[in-house]
Amino acid sequence: MSKSQPTSRFHSEIGFVSGEVTEFREGRYLRTEKSVAIKEILLLGNPRLYQMSLPVASDEHGQMEAVVADLHDTLIDFRKRCGAGRAIAAPQIGVMKRLLYMHIDKPVVFINPVLKEKSVTVMDVWDDCMSFPDLLVKVKRHQTCTIEYHDMAGRKQRMRLAGDLSELLQHEYDHLDGILAVSRALDRHSFALRSQKDLLA
Repeated sequence: MSKSQPTSRFHSEIGFVSGEVTEFREGRYLRTEKSVAIKEILLLGNPRLYQMSLPVASDEHGQMEAVVADLHDTLIDFRKRCGAGRAIAAPQIGVMKRLLYMHIDKPVVFINPVLKEKSVTVMDVWDDCMSFPDLLVKVKRHQTCTIEYHDMAGRKQRMRLAGDLSELLQHEYDHLDGILAVSRALDRHSFALRSQKDLLA
């Protein structure tokens, strides 16, 4: 992310260091105290997971800072407990907004993302999800795609995705449309318990 000064008090880039929030204000990053806010992850069977999420309006960016912090804390907690978790969608914590949070090498916030340029070439993957952590589902995903989105400063961004990242963001994007991996299963044999992962082809 760029370190240029945001255009308003709502347009502050957020980073996460050792459980603290780092906000970009007045030309520099400031650490502020933050209480951990681990939210309950909606699980398979919860009807809210099948709802369509609404776009984030331009005047709602300030409200999304708290949501992003909650997504971060919830993702990191899941990763510590389960040894997995690279990204999370706002609907998974009951916030029905088109917002994704990914944390691999660094945090990335996707506001109102749109998937484009999906490759004709597809791949079969055993998909998992924090909303059904003990279950794997075999699905098809596009080998490559492009995601366009706005960052926390309201700037339009574009990212080309391939392989694992392409699969990951397609999975998270589906959550915004109320689609779960179980709905994309290839056939009735495309389900397995995580404990049986070593037996899967």
